[in-house]
Amino acid sequence: MNIPIIFALASGGARAAIAVVRLSGPGAGAAVRALAGPLPPPRLARLVKFRDPESKEILDRGLVVWFPGPSSFTGEDMVELHLHGGRAVVAGIVAALGRMQGLRAAEPGEFTRRAFDNGKFDLTEVEAMADLIDSETQSQRRQALRQLSGEFGRLVESWRARLLKALAYAEAGIDFAEDDPAVAAGDWRDDVPAVGREIAQVLADGQRGERLRDGLMVAILGPPNAGKSSLLNRLAGREAAIVAASAGTTRDVIEVHLDLGGYPVILADTAGLREAGDEIETEGVRRALARAGEADLKLAVVDAQAAGEIDSATKRIIDAATILVANKRDLVADAPEALRGLEAALGTAPRAAVSVSAKTGEGIAELLALVERVAATALMDAGGEPALITRARHRGALEECLAALSRFEKAGEAELGAEDLRLAAHSLGRITGRVDVEDILDVIFREFCIGK
Repeated sequence: MNIPIIFALASGGARAAIAVVRLSGPGAGAAVRALAGPLPPPRLARLVKFRDPESKEILDRGLVVWFPGPSSFTGEDMVELHLHGGRAVVAGIVAALGRMQGLRAAEPGEFTRRAFDNGKFDLTEVEAMADLIDSETQSQRRQALRQLSGEFGRLVESWRARLLKALAYAEAGIDFAEDDPAVAAGDWRDDVPAVGREIAQVLADGQRGERLRDGLMVAILGPPNAGKSSLLNRLAGREAAIVAASAGTTRDVIEVHLDLGGYPVILADTAGLREAGDEIETEGVRRALARAGEADLKLAVVDAQAAGEIDSATKRIIDAATILVANKRDLVADAPEALRGLEAALGTAPRAAVSVSAKTGEGIAELLALVERVAATALMDAGGEPALITRARHRGALEECLAALSRFEKAGEAELGAEDLRLAAHSLGRITGRVDVEDILDVIFREFCIGK
């Protein structure tokens, strides 16, 4: 099969000091020799002049690094061209490569796809690479690096190996139980429920990994004019939402992404909870209540001047997943007493209560510390480590495996039990890509940027 040489800009597309163009495929070295002359020794950089193979015009001076396969990222012959980062320089090099026979521009994720096809990574490591590129906080980076180390993939493969061993005994027992004492003894069956218990323990993680990838969802709720949008702006450190003295300014959900103590947090400002006067307000209140139902944490913002009165709509959304925020503390004579009065007016105890001033910034540090503690608890285990499961795909496959193992334990016929073991092992193989996964590969690699 004639495998084309692919090339792409692997660094960012903006103006920069250095740009990196990478090539991969059989014959990548010959293509670069036409552009830059003799290749340097493997994994050493050489300063060269890049010339257009047709016009012989000098396009740039830079470095060439040669990675012969299979000792390369993709497992194929690979070359990196380190250029000056001007757009005209990059465009000239890319155009010259595009005119060469047997070369074509890479598609998103194609370098990583070739690495996967050549056995350099399993699918959990491929997904971790995408997560590492997209990580915005320190906790997301740590989780992606843990996955990229192969820890989860190795665990899944160890479960799969144990199930395949049990499957071999189960199938042998169908025809040869009397001839093999090990099969007849049935000791091999004991490891199957053990695998199930280990998988169940990993699944019982509160979906921390998926939530860490997406961010902790925090909904800001409360009556109109309590200062929800002002609080959002104060927490975001910028004018993210329109603030006005008139009630009902916020009609739709406004989201702001924060890095809070290394944890990803998504703040959502919502419409005031009240009896709506028109269709737009009705829809705004509906969306606010829907966001309240989806949120990991709710900030119920009320006016500290309310003298211990909280409207019924706000009371209904306050529960153990809510922090009561008494805003406008700068306008009351005794902020702690005002907060105690509001807490006493509640029918349900919130997770915590704090008085703040979105206008002056008083109490904001205390509120941020509360949210950060919630994020740490929700997104990390007791030891401060991220979860092993990071995607719904992983969780779904493990749940399918567990269901098959449960059927195995109840199977009355040996043939049915063997089939359940086969399905369980197949579910695990889909996580790492050890069995047919063509239906999900395109989805996974489309997440990557061009050049990776």
